[in-house]
Amino acid sequence: MRLVIASTNPHKIAEITAIISKLLPADCELRGLERGATEPEETGSTFAQNALIKARYYAQLTGHIALSDDSGLCVDALGGAPGILSSRYAPTDQERIGRLLVDLEVAGADAPTSRTARFVCVAALAWPDGRSVTAEGILEGSIAKAPCGNDGFGYDPVFFLPDRGLTVAQLNPSDKNAISHRSLALQRIAVFVRN
Repeated sequence: MRLVIASTNPHKIAEITAIISKLLPADCELRGLERGATEPEETGSTFAQNALIKARYYAQLTGHIALSDDSGLCVDALGGAPGILSSRYAPTDQERIGRLLVDLEVAGADAPTSRTARFVCVAALAWPDGRSVTAEGILEGSIAKAPCGNDGFGYDPVFFLPDRGLTVAQLNPSDKNAISHRSLALQRIAVFVRN
């Protein structure tokens, strides 16, 4: 059985593969998309809608079961922003983090209690015959005042985990993959692949 990981982002493909490969049958081949592959327009207004758009598109395109996810950062002081626009908040990871920190400063969110946030991930599976399912994972935390840590990608350097006293970028990859929003969603979606 082949499972297509519906992403051209090498960081995301590696992270999904590391998490889900341990949860699937041994005969399940995981395959990411090549850079430059055509991508559907994400026109949904929720993480679930966008995850399903991608999974359904690639299931039809490849003729294989497709796994996608849509994820982002939701910051309470910003009314849930950047939300589904997390990857489009600015052109690069560094610029996205910079904009986020400026937006929090403008919003007057100085105290740690006013900087609460969550990473949200919805994973979607779609079959070529049109069936589909979704599963959600959430990781609670807050936004640090400055980036810290060298691992991870995206907003990981400013996503602070109060119970660990570290940002996600300070975790080693296996520790991150054990607790992340993506890991929780993928653990739930893997049940449908096994069945």
